[in-house]
Amino acid sequence: MNTKNEKKRFLEIGGVQTVIASLICIILGLLVGYIVLLCINPAGAWDAMTSILKNFLYFPRPEVALEYFGSTLAKTAPLLMCTLSILFAYKVGLFNIGASGQYAVGAGLALYLALAYQMPWYVCMIAAMIGGGLLGGIAGILKAYLNVNEVIAGIMLNWISLYSVNMLLTNVKESSTTYTMALKTNSPDALIPSLGLDNLFSDNRYVTIAIPLAVIIAILVWVVMSKTKLGYELKATGLNKNAAKYAGMKEKRNMILTMVIAGCLAGLGAAFLYLSGIEQWSCAQTAVPAMGFNGIAAAFLGGLNPIGSIFSAFFIQHITSGGSYVDKMVYCAQISDLISAIIIYFCGFVLFFKYCMNRKAKK
Repeated sequence: MNTKNEKKRFLEIGGVQTVIASLICIILGLLVGYIVLLCINPAGAWDAMTSILKNFLYFPRPEVALEYFGSTLAKTAPLLMCTLSILFAYKVGLFNIGASGQYAVGAGLALYLALAYQMPWYVCMIAAMIGGGLLGGIAGILKAYLNVNEVIAGIMLNWISLYSVNMLLTNVKESSTTYTMALKTNSPDALIPSLGLDNLFSDNRYVTIAIPLAVIIAILVWVVMSKTKLGYELKATGLNKNAAKYAGMKEKRNMILTMVIAGCLAGLGAAFLYLSGIEQWSCAQTAVPAMGFNGIAAAFLGGLNPIGSIFSAFFIQHITSGGSYVDKMVYCAQISDLISAIIIYFCGFVLFFKYCMNRKAKK
């Protein structure tokens, strides 16, 4: 009897439920992805799946594997920021689907200031945060004062942001391509410094202080949401804005502030990526950045916990980067994106499995 009670109490622990639910989602995603590979080409299915899971371990030489591991971490930092953006808004009862637009604006302002005005990296980073925060604030104002659904506002702003950024960055793109000029040769002061971290990853210059900064910000978000008066008021507003108003809280201000902070986090994520020099913005792209949408999956996979999001963001980026190692002679180029999308899709069922475990524990 005591064993049953202990098992029940163990399953009722929130952290335990999150870990178990996340593992179930990951396993289901991998299983369905493997079935899809079997249907397309059974002979290469196992090798393709192991390539996705290995990622940087695909390379036999340790120094090369370490270098590509650094690149995965460099792309994890911006994804973590988008994850925190989604998570922060969700805790206050808002769904920040506009994170992709805020990310785009952050990228546009950071790159334009860097390439057109030769601004240093910290100025570009602050500008990216302000741009993302302003865009998030627009959605927050519409929600607070006009009761416009933040999802609708966010989706519309995503496309407005994308094409506005494309037009802005056309002024600083390379003459022969659709991509913006390389920061390394045109504005080296705009590159985020590594402070020696690159030496730990076979001199991978894309490994910068953005990686530890992202982890520190995740911890700060956890402290704000769990240990401060501001965090309590924001969560109270999300649970019941009328009750919060009755208790003397400024519910409209809290909504707007939440979206501004969420926008700042997404904009900062863009600065972390593009100011590291690992990618250049294409002024001809017609799809909003996937980072904002991948952040939704990472937020739920991490159990809507800032600390858990550090690990979930790394996993999502790990399989996304690992998909590029699938043999293109056996499968089409899009198969890696398909498998990654299937796994990411199942990551959204974490809350459902937690609900099932709660029901089982109560029985």
